[in-house]
Amino acid sequence: MASKSQNLEADDLSSIAEINITPFVDVVLVLLVIFMVTAPMLVREQMSVNLPKASSGEKSASESISLIIDKTGAVRLMNKAIETSQIEAAIKSMIEKNPNSQAVISADQDTKHGDVIQIMDLVKRAGVTRFAIQIEQKN
Repeated sequence: MASKSQNLEADDLSSIAEINITPFVDVVLVLLVIFMVTAPMLVREQMSVNLPKASSGEKSASESISLIIDKTGAVRLMNKAIETSQIEAAIKSMIEKNPNSQAVISADQDTKHGDVIQIMDLVKRAGVTRFAIQIEQKN
């Protein structure tokens, strides 16, 4: 009889020792989906860049150097404010790490054309050979 009670206790202890992580994984996956859906909306709202719309366009490469120009001409490199005089040196250091990077320029539709050309020229002088202009798709 003692052996039967010992077996029951052993079964109870082994079932308590095993943790079921399935509900935890489910919650983490739901949170991941929520963050993936809301993150692009949060970034776009913080930038306050009114992108021009076009009916044709392609997705950009994942290895990209992001440049944002707002309507006042202020520039952000990889979401950090930067002076125009520092852009070329900063991009050169990025190109050294990944020579196949593509520059993605997001300019407000009210930005002066000359400001965009100036930034494109600085990026090209830094060694970037592939460019993309970010747009919003027309409906």
